[in-house]
Amino acid sequence: MDRDNVWTTYNDETLEELQRINESYKACLDEGKTERECVKIAVRKARERGYQSLEEAMASGRKLQAGDKVYAVCMGKSIAMFQIGEQPLENGLNILGAHIDSPRIDVKQNPLYENEELAYLDTHYYGGIKKYQWVTIPLALHGVIAKKDGTIVEVNIGEKEDDPVFVITDLLVHLAAQQMEKKANAVIEGEKLDLLFGSQPLAKNPNLEKEEKDAVKANILKLLEEYYGMEEEDFVSAELEIVPAGRARDCGIDRSMVMAYGQDDRVCAFTSLFAMLDVEHVDRTACCILVDKEEIGSVGATGMHSRFFENVVAELVALTAGESDLKVRRALQNSKMLSSDVSAAFDPMYAEAFEKRSTAFFGKGLVFNKFTGSRGKSGSNDANAEYLAQIRRAMDAQNVAYQFAELGKVDVGGGGTIAYIMANYGMEVIDSGVAVLSMHAPWEVTSKADIYEAYKGYKAFIEEI
Repeated sequence: MDRDNVWTTYNDETLEELQRINESYKACLDEGKTERECVKIAVRKARERGYQSLEEAMASGRKLQAGDKVYAVCMGKSIAMFQIGEQPLENGLNILGAHIDSPRIDVKQNPLYENEELAYLDTHYYGGIKKYQWVTIPLALHGVIAKKDGTIVEVNIGEKEDDPVFVITDLLVHLAAQQMEKKANAVIEGEKLDLLFGSQPLAKNPNLEKEEKDAVKANILKLLEEYYGMEEEDFVSAELEIVPAGRARDCGIDRSMVMAYGQDDRVCAFTSLFAMLDVEHVDRTACCILVDKEEIGSVGATGMHSRFFENVVAELVALTAGESDLKVRRALQNSKMLSSDVSAAFDPMYAEAFEKRSTAFFGKGLVFNKFTGSRGKSGSNDANAEYLAQIRRAMDAQNVAYQFAELGKVDVGGGGTIAYIMANYGMEVIDSGVAVLSMHAPWEVTSKADIYEAYKGYKAFIEEI
């Protein structure tokens, strides 16, 4: 079905609201370039809106009641937020779920080395990337250093105007004849994604007859000690992520788009967060869960495969209706969820990869994917028709622009989300999200109109389902 470009339907008041949502979104993208940073944003904003931690709620000694707002954090990398509804928890929750990790390059645990008087950090890329896209662009370093004495030092280098930035070098074109004959996935190899970290040697000690070995590395270690109180061994217990340096920017002469790093899937995460915080009253308990590790299979303690979410729901049941494993199971099975992840926007430059009748377009609103997976729907949750009808009804009730799509042509490729994991509980789940150009590239592009409609759609889901 043809959908109108939603820009043509907006009046001045709507455009003002659209601009407010998008400015808030860009600010969150600038502040939240790692999963830890995203969780900090969510906790701060939640507490500003009256949320308390689950630990605080338990310590109060009283039962949770309709209107109460609580959150739980898992290892600083995932968060689940709840607004208790009028209905009993065992009747189910309305869940907004998204992931806050994005493709990037991680620093290894024994990374610092010197080669021909250049200092490097050895790296390992995270998630699905085109490795050649990450060379010769300004890069920043975000993360934490955990020391043996228990102190945690935060690292953020490359974002301020006067910060240094980092780079992964590439071979000059004059000498690259053999390189350019390689396939795209081999032009830049994973072991060549090491970060150029410095080049100035430590000042020579006049008491030594010879130059100190690895003097550039020694100077780097001196600076790390000066700035962060860090020894080389502290790299072992550090989590340092290499991400594109720079702020989210308006894109296009009409400023109709956003260009930024990490919009997969923070465009869904932050709009879900905004919707959750802006809901004033709910009939069914509302939930927003923002998780880690989706880009590598939702594994680990902070990924969706963990029991974190299930355990938190069990705690809520205990704080509302008394402990009962059966009630927990009912709460999960009776829940309904939007698994919010981005979809591929139709790109006329690469039209051969898309089937236009089943493709997401810029300016057509929130995207629903009945199924994802690849080829024969492998690895997919395939939503029920009855649930799709409920979704349509909820979106239409609040005048949300939306579209249904697939991820490219049937045999071209595919992708997965957290939907199938949550569907294991027996709940109704459908994939939804925002259409993105250049998905998984260092800089991705979205439509401001689609961002706004996603916010509206997530809010409608909480209030209408």
